[in-house]
Amino acid sequence: MSQPSILWWQKYGTLAQMAQASVALLGFVAILFQINEIRTSNRAVSARQAFLGYTDLAFKNPKFSAPDYEAIKAAGRDEQIQYESFVSYFLYACEEATAAFADRREWTASCDYDLKAHLPFLCEKSRTEPAYLETYSTDTQQWVKASLRTASVTSPDCKLGKT
Repeated sequence: MSQPSILWWQKYGTLAQMAQASVALLGFVAILFQINEIRTSNRAVSARQAFLGYTDLAFKNPKFSAPDYEAIKAAGRDEQIQYESFVSYFLYACEEATAAFADRREWTASCDYDLKAHLPFLCEKSRTEPAYLETYSTDTQQWVKASLRTASVTSPDCKLGKT
């Protein structure tokens, strides 16, 4: 007995089966896009919350948001630790915001504006504890170092220069 020749569609399935597989593939791709969009949206929400937290902290602590670093150092260890925590929270909030909103320059501009007041502290901290900045991303480290150069804040005095 001879076998009848198998047509291509019989070998690979019927048209309905191929259409079903195509729809399933499209559905899978749509799910991947949706997961990516949810991830992006969650990151944006998280960055906004971190920055709002920093803004609230700055409102409640104007002595840290517009610091007199020499006065903070003279005030004692507790105030220095509070200020260091404030700056750490600020850097974290900016790191999150600039990562989540890389295409929106206003977030970077806001962080640049606020960073300038903290440069003397960051200069001194980098000199006394070089590992401090390493706790942040490479982008944040480069941002702080570039800001130090731009503002002419250098060791050993770590004072704001003229910009």
